[in-house]
Amino acid sequence: MDPFLLAAIEEARRGLAEGGIPIGSVLVHSGTIVGRGHNRRVQRGSVILHAEMDALENAGRRSAGFYRECTLYTTLSPCPMCSGAVLLYGIPRVVIGENQSFMGEEQWLSSHGLQIEVQQDKACIELMREFVRTQPSLWAEDIGK
Repeated sequence: MDPFLLAAIEEARRGLAEGGIPIGSVLVHSGTIVGRGHNRRVQRGSVILHAEMDALENAGRRSAGFYRECTLYTTLSPCPMCSGAVLLYGIPRVVIGENQSFMGEEQWLSSHGLQIEVQQDKACIELMREFVRTQPSLWAEDIGK
C-alpha cells in the first residue's frame, strides 16, 4: 500500500478515536509528509476544519512554489471548500482514497489541470461506510445536508 495513503488512513482513524469524522489527509513534498490532519469539526466545534484544511494548516506557512511541488493525499474525495484550497495554493496532484461514500469536486479540479488519482481503497471505503451507517446525522451535518 502507498505509505502516504496509509498515513492519511491513520489520521482518519485518529479522528474517529477522538469522536470525530474518519477522514484523514497528508500533504507530501519531495517524498516527505509536511502536513498531517484529520477532520476536527466535532472535536474543535469548527465549521471548516476538514482533514485537508487541517493538513494544510499543520504544514504551516509556505511559498506558492512549495505548494506547486506537493501532492495532497486524502481518504475521501474533497468537498468544494477543500478543493478550492487545493486550487488556490496550486497543488497539482490529489490522491483520493475513495469516492464511493462522497463524490467531491474531482471533475472541477481535473478541469483546472490537476492530476486526480482515485484508489478505491478498501480500508477507506470501510471506514466511511461504517461511520455513515452508525452516525448518519453527523455525516449529513459534515457534508452540509
